[in-house]
Amino acid sequence: MDTKKVIDHIVQWLKDYAAQSGNGGFVIGVSGGIDSALTSTLCALTGLEVLCLEMPIHQAASQVNRAQNHINWLKKNYPNVREHHVELTGVFDALVNTLPQHDATEQQFLALANTRARLRMSTLYYFAGLHRYLVAGTGNKVEDFGVGFYTKYGDGGVDLSPIADLLKTQVYTLAEALGVHQDILVAPPTDGLWGDHRTDEDQIGASYPELEWAMGAYDRGKTTEDFTGREKEVMAIYTRYHLSNKHKMEPIPVCQIPKNWL
Repeated sequence: MDTKKVIDHIVQWLKDYAAQSGNGGFVIGVSGGIDSALTSTLCALTGLEVLCLEMPIHQAASQVNRAQNHINWLKKNYPNVREHHVELTGVFDALVNTLPQHDATEQQFLALANTRARLRMSTLYYFAGLHRYLVAGTGNKVEDFGVGFYTKYGDGGVDLSPIADLLKTQVYTLAEALGVHQDILVAPPTDGLWGDHRTDEDQIGASYPELEWAMGAYDRGKTTEDFTGREKEVMAIYTRYHLSNKHKMEPIPVCQIPKNWL
């Protein structure tokens, strides 16, 4: 990968899109993870206004610290970057207390995890509307088009996706080239939606390099029957996620009415 060309291309694409849409900058949620660190840095490189939001909801201290350190680094190096801290824990707890109470199940935990992401999306769009900014998405190619590992109308609710054509390993390459802090580069990827220390790999059952391999194999028409051992297992994991989350990757289905009935 020609790192410089890719970085320059994304930065120019961001500038062009902002100019064409009539918006003056970007708002982005910074989580302390690699994807938001790279995306916020690329937005900062445009020279346009960038508002970084921290939106903790029962967040692990390590994630909050990484996010704040990254924002501080951005502000030190890019005068166009500002920050705002929005504590959403109380809002989330108040919402949970108004919902019907159920026995604690994995399905309920998943629903509440997705609710966290949707609260953050609403907050991002509040500030975007306030300042005429674009909400910059942080999803990479494997998450957005491979396994669909994001929340529909949560972190999937964005105006544009600067790194969605990059594999996770390529995200790390660009982030390192741009000087993103080592603590973010070495931190295990996590969506931070569960209030504990589970990683993306814990949830999915496969690492990002494994998922990238499976994505390539799937796109070449391979199936689980073409492999054995761990490769067969990873291919099954990828295929299950890809098919079950396809509704996130395709346009909303529209019921078409025959024209002669209307």
